[in-house]
Amino acid sequence: MKKIVIIIAIVAFNISDVKAQQDPLFTQYMFNGLYLNPAYAGSHPYWSSTITLRNQWVGLDGAPKTGTLAIDGPLPNQNMGLGAVFYHDRIGVNRQNTMVFNYSYAIRVNETSKLAFGINAGFSQYSAKLTELTVWDEDEVFESDLSSKTLPKFGAGAYYYAEKYYLGFSVPTLFAYEDGVDFSLNLTQSSFLRRHYLLTGGYVFDIAKDFKLKPSFLAKYLQNAPLQADLNLSVLYKETYWVGVSYRSSDAIAIILEYQTNLFFRVGYSYDFTLSKLNNYSYGSHEIMLGIDLGKDLAKVKTPRFF
Repeated sequence: MKKIVIIIAIVAFNISDVKAQQDPLFTQYMFNGLYLNPAYAGSHPYWSSTITLRNQWVGLDGAPKTGTLAIDGPLPNQNMGLGAVFYHDRIGVNRQNTMVFNYSYAIRVNETSKLAFGINAGFSQYSAKLTELTVWDEDEVFESDLSSKTLPKFGAGAYYYAEKYYLGFSVPTLFAYEDGVDFSLNLTQSSFLRRHYLLTGGYVFDIAKDFKLKPSFLAKYLQNAPLQADLNLSVLYKETYWVGVSYRSSDAIAIILEYQTNLFFRVGYSYDFTLSKLNNYSYGSHEIMLGIDLGKDLAKVKTPRFF
């Protein structure tokens, strides 16, 4: 395993040819809209925040651990929204800190729906604590940590939504700039990052007096890589309790639980059953989500948020 961690650390600083997952993974993506799409900012008539903690592949040494904080809300005219996302990601001895600021502008399509366009700007900081490694053959390369590397980056997205459905498309990292590399609109020439194209959608169906059914999906496309899809089906009881099942193609099956404590607070938990060979070395993945909605008017908001 130590060899694997060493390889990860070296790859993190020499990834000009790597096209793997560059951003953290979340099972409860349906409640992390701002993390996926800047156009999500301000899509509710109040300010909202979400905290998510994920412990992936429990039992595997050096497995990913991620924490994220997101907050967004509308400006007074209700057409523009602002938001910010911060997350810390740890894989082995590697560290990534990212801060992204979001802006959106919404156009009313009809009485019940809006179409929003969003942009984001931020940066990611990468480092590796090689001194934490245990090595058998002494090598001066592991006698000091790798200093941080900061990358400015920009993204964009579109988001069409109403009370009970949504459809979004985004490229979270459209452009990025790596120090020492000539800037180019071609992302592959200006940094080691790659463009990930995301398509999301969901709908809420009334199936009985106290029950609602919500299917949702997240599709991810990366050039020269297989299309990955997350498919989710949740049941909502009395607009308070969520029970869902999610499938991530060729990767995992997850169980999702959520409790809407009141109009202001919600908590969620998910557990991933790994389908790949990593299942032989880990005990699945745990994810906890806490949502806090700020400034809600009880006289106007009759139901909890669905996404």
